[in-house]
Amino acid sequence: MAVALSVWNLITLLILFIAVAHFGSALQETSPAPPPVVSRIAFGSCSHQSYPQPIWDAVIDFDPQLFIHLGDNIYGDNKRPFRMFGKERTIGPWKNVPRFYPSSEQEMEKKYEIAKQVPGYSRLRKKAQIIGTWDDHDYGLNDAGKEFSGKISSQRLLLDFLDEDEDSPRRKQAGVYASYLFGPKGKQIKVILLDTRYHRDPMGSDGSILGDSQWVWLEKELKGPGSELTIIASSIQVVSNLSATTGPLFGMESWGRFPNERKRLFRLITDTKRNGVLFISGDVHFGEITRYDCGSEYSLYDITSSGLTQAVEAAVPPPFAFVVRFLAWLTPSTMRVYGPKCRYRSCTYGQPNFGAIEIQWDATPQIVKVGVRDTTGAPVAGVDILFSDLQHRSTGQAFDKEKVKQQHCTLETDLPWIVRRRLAFFCFGAVAALFVGLVLLIYMLVRISKKLVRKFKID
Repeated sequence: MAVALSVWNLITLLILFIAVAHFGSALQETSPAPPPVVSRIAFGSCSHQSYPQPIWDAVIDFDPQLFIHLGDNIYGDNKRPFRMFGKERTIGPWKNVPRFYPSSEQEMEKKYEIAKQVPGYSRLRKKAQIIGTWDDHDYGLNDAGKEFSGKISSQRLLLDFLDEDEDSPRRKQAGVYASYLFGPKGKQIKVILLDTRYHRDPMGSDGSILGDSQWVWLEKELKGPGSELTIIASSIQVVSNLSATTGPLFGMESWGRFPNERKRLFRLITDTKRNGVLFISGDVHFGEITRYDCGSEYSLYDITSSGLTQAVEAAVPPPFAFVVRFLAWLTPSTMRVYGPKCRYRSCTYGQPNFGAIEIQWDATPQIVKVGVRDTTGAPVAGVDILFSDLQHRSTGQAFDKEKVKQQHCTLETDLPWIVRRRLAFFCFGAVAALFVGLVLLIYMLVRISKKLVRKFKID
């Protein structure tokens, strides 16, 4: 009897062992795999749907796992020509109509369809995850903010373009802001997409860019679980404020033109002790890397890539591109990062470009390589940043008093006025010199003509 019980117990244990092994294996098979490590991210802005877009080949060759649209993903509004005289005058003292005016919803939808069918972009959609936000031209109107009446339909069209799920929270909220988390623990990247249009107050008001609801959301995102990198995507530049040095010739939208909002953003990063923050931005039709050392407890970088098709050098014939580069070099910038990786002396790039981020997770020390690349994929500006340089100070750690003396702590608005207006002085001086030269030339031609006339009369 005892032997029979022992055999029975042995059989029971064997059955239990097989069952546990089977269910354990099944459980292991059904448990979700850890998210893949993301180490290559591309981004860009300002892509006109009707222009040639060869740059997508270079983006694909970079082999990104993620691509981030930074706005002006299409040019949805319409533009009247520069005209000082006639029925519709868009410039000058007799201007009677705005130069830009919105498209219909049907026109916007058609433009998105054209953009989505570009062959290079179609290939990218099959290779990488694509996310994004908007800027003014895909919002519906140049430089528009919360006053724009077509923003609700524009939001739906953008989210359709991005293949956003029908039940996505982005379709139910006022604005297209969102956040994403990529990678396994220890190698996580949080991407925060800001909406700088839907709630933005008028330019020059120093009001709000994000609006109350988005500020509450952003604070919650930054206070949430930490990540090794936090990429904050803004359609307009965060660090640079070139309008302070290009005025009164022209101005560009940026956080710097809403100084209280920018201070609030920097203060929020400090107060939440968020490590690893990088900004990426677009809008300005050139690429550059800027840095501010006194906005938080570590340096805040802003990598600007603009545009995929639109570029400042396209505004002049190719033989005169050097003039644009010279003016870029002449324009004062206290925030721009200069270094050996820049193709041009100004460390700006005014031809089509895209942004690139490479994270070397397994390097010692860990490094994030950020840069701007041209249509062949070659770097035109770049910086290697240590993860350790994107960390808040430990409790009790002394503040480096020498930090405030660094070049990247002086705001453009704090420059002496004669330095800040250097570009304007040069341009107005050049125009004046040309005018004087033209007057002198005419004067000399008149004198020579008179002498010739007198000579012929004498003869």
